Amino acid sequence: MTRRQSAVHWSTSKISRDERWDALSTRGATVWLTGLSGSGKSSIAKHMEADLVEEGRSAYVLDGDNLRHGVNEDLGFSREDRAENARRAAEIAKLFADSGAVALVALISPYAVDRARARQLHEEARLAFIEVYVATSLAECEARDPKGLYAAARAGEVTDFTMVSDPYEIPEQPDFVVSTAGSSIDDAAHAVLGVLRERLAGA
Repeated sequence: MTRRQSAVHWSTSKISRDERWDALSTRGATVWLTGLSGSGKSSIAKHMEADLVEEGRSAYVLDGDNLRHGVNEDLGFSREDRAENARRAAEIAKLFADSGAVALVALISPYAVDRARARQLHEEARLAFIEVYVATSLAECEARDPKGLYAAARAGEVTDFTMVSDPYEIPEQPDFVVSTAGSSIDDAAHAVLGVLRERLAGA
């Protein structure tokens, strides 16, 4: 589906982003956590969300599974559908960040081009974007297998599964790398929060 450019126009708010952020004493940003299924992306995001809200900052986790229960329920796991899945997540995150919230995107997003588009979308909107590679190994993720998906994929019961039948393109230049193997989720979340706070302080 293509937009009818002559009929669709961006509706501008009566207040600017800076006015909104200053009035709310906040700064928006998106933290994009990418990694394999079972790597700890969602757990890190949830810990960050709790810490940020506790200190009075608006934050919200955009979890890949949760998005597929609603916004992306019409998408499968083909290359094209994964691209659209990431595109929609990026657009939603951009709106959250623009509002002054911290959007915490926990999404496998296995393809570099899709992550690059998410970054570009934010950069064009002059919004902070932090790509975090949760570099927990395949062996560790498969040993955990919290949802039983690796076992199902190995048995041929699940198709288009990352690192079993589909690839994962490791980020070449992420803003931060963290692993949940050998360290607690809390420690990993605090490490990412440190990067986020530095970025917002310099904004």
